[in-house]
Amino acid sequence: MRTNESEITASWERRIEACRDKDIDRLMACYSPAIVYYDVIPPLRFAGFEEVRGNFLRWFGEYDGPIGLETRDATAAVSGDVAFAHMLHLDSGKRTNGLDLAIWVRSTVCFRRLADRWLITHEHVSLPINPENLQAWFGPEE
Repeated sequence: MRTNESEITASWERRIEACRDKDIDRLMACYSPAIVYYDVIPPLRFAGFEEVRGNFLRWFGEYDGPIGLETRDATAAVSGDVAFAHMLHLDSGKRTNGLDLAIWVRSTVCFRRLADRWLITHEHVSLPINPENLQAWFGPEE
């Protein structure tokens, strides 16, 4: 028997695989039509299915090939029909501008059970910064 936590984990893993493969339809199947997504690029807040879809297509287009997403420290908590998860991602790959870059990203994701499916209704992505120069932190992996 599947638990709510295992369902959330499976949903999150589907989302990560869709990102790695740059499969927009499979990715968007993880999201509620009423999604609110906070990103690190302007306009910072994307609301609704089409805005979030467009933002993911922009992100996919920045990579020449697959996107690497290594997930660490993932934790999920569930209460009734609401759940949240948080984790770190090492986002990596060859960019269309020629850079082969890896950067840590923090992510908090809120889910709701809607029609017997866990869908993402809120997501917040942030970049750690180096307090010495206020630039994105590209520190060591550990």
